[in-house]
Amino acid sequence: MNGPLAPSPLAILGVAVPPPKGRRRLMLQQDGQIFVGASRNPDESINKDEYLTLKFGNRHGLVTGATGTGKTVTLQVLAEGFSKAGVPVFCADIKGDLSGIAAKGEPKDFLLKRAEEIGLKPYEFDQFPVIFWDLYGEKGHRVRTTIAEMGPLLLARLMDASEAQEGVLNIAFKIADDNGLALLDLKDLQALLNYMGDHASELSSQFGLISKSSVGSIQRALLVLEQQGAENFFGEPALKISDIMRVSNDGYGQVSVLAADKLMMNPRLYATFLLWLLSELFEELPEVGDPEKPRLVFFFDEAHLLFNDAPKVLIERVEQVVRLIRSKGVGVYFVTQNPLDVPETVLAQLGNRVQHALRAYSPREQKAVQTAAETFRPNPAFDCAEVITTLGTGEALVSMLEGKGAPSIVERTLIRPPSGRIGPVTDTERLAIINASPVAGLYDETVDRESAFEILTARARKAAEQDAAKQNDGSAGGRWTLPGFGGDDNKPASRGRAGYQRETIMEAAMKSVARTVATQVGRALVRGILGSLKR
Repeated sequence: MNGPLAPSPLAILGVAVPPPKGRRRLMLQQDGQIFVGASRNPDESINKDEYLTLKFGNRHGLVTGATGTGKTVTLQVLAEGFSKAGVPVFCADIKGDLSGIAAKGEPKDFLLKRAEEIGLKPYEFDQFPVIFWDLYGEKGHRVRTTIAEMGPLLLARLMDASEAQEGVLNIAFKIADDNGLALLDLKDLQALLNYMGDHASELSSQFGLISKSSVGSIQRALLVLEQQGAENFFGEPALKISDIMRVSNDGYGQVSVLAADKLMMNPRLYATFLLWLLSELFEELPEVGDPEKPRLVFFFDEAHLLFNDAPKVLIERVEQVVRLIRSKGVGVYFVTQNPLDVPETVLAQLGNRVQHALRAYSPREQKAVQTAAETFRPNPAFDCAEVITTLGTGEALVSMLEGKGAPSIVERTLIRPPSGRIGPVTDTERLAIINASPVAGLYDETVDRESAFEILTARARKAAEQDAAKQNDGSAGGRWTLPGFGGDDNKPASRGRAGYQRETIMEAAMKSVARTVATQVGRALVRGILGSLKR
């Protein structure tokens, strides 16, 4: 089999080059389309080719279907198509199978048969530039953020906090802002909560009720998170968004694959992490309108975990992020078993759709089939609701945006076989890819600079020494407090160190530099797009 088609020098310069005979589909992708598969007539004959148009790639999408119907392969086909077009991709690898995109495919009988069925000539195998990531640092480069960047809203979601506990978290961030306390990892927040519990009465007079029971509940929740491995996620160096938006030297978009098999043991952490990443993308990227191709495509696998038991305010924020992030050139593709997993307000934003087979045994499953059928532009040649339950593996109902952005008539489609390997890479292959990664060495070692834990510990130690000295000379002792909250130093704390003011565009651009500066450690009290958007 031949290797990947490299764009010609003329094509790179923007000069139109007629496609070589026999390679029409591959060139069409370079001209702004991704070949998804071929639709079938009711008599099983091939009808027409189905494409995803790159200029509509940031209009988001949905891939649904029951287990074993081919969702993961469809995700891989789309990821490969975007990568070939020079679009970076971020996706989670739930079962480990998606890692095979980093290796060249092999000519297996069922793949060759599908290629022949849909007239894919030539069917070329390829491998794609992959960066492996892992919150635990075991199967990829470490992914971290800081407590400050996560913010109180997402932390409350992660801990399943009550309204009163979320209020205490907001106060904690306010105190950190006003006193130059960098909240980087779990021990920083734990130290601040200890202080708040010891000084609950004084702080309540200024910020409202801070009950020791709420503080204790949060501390217990943090302990649970720590035992589940969440401490691996919080700290520095924090992930730079630019590192998941890389393009390789041969013009392929880098595919960032997050190892999520272990992460799925804590589904709330998984969903919160991906939601945080979406908010970071929105906050950091400039407006670009509707580009000719997306700047990044983000696949949210097992999307139901994001919305399960989510409070209304969080769902509203997700809907706003999905709606507005399009103007940043980012496409978000939700992958889930059931279209009912996605709220209607979010579902309405998803223009490109691939529906694999659904079962219809229970009333809920029957409702899901009807809902999926009703979201498509109908095809007079068949009944969508009936076809959805009879689709074979690797077959789907497909409707993509076309023309001026209207959805195409739904077609029963045989999904094309992928060019990369179906199935996981070996441990040896994964290690070689990690060692050769463009981000090798950037995130693998933890940096623990001075932050809230060290500052509060030092102040408590100094106060204890002063109390001991006063007791020795017979004078009265006293509890230590932060500046601005009583004690000897009643001067208001300077906000210069914490720097939690809302970022301007320039400040956002300098964020990666500011992370390394000990005097700038945060953002506005209500962090990120999830907290700053108006309801």
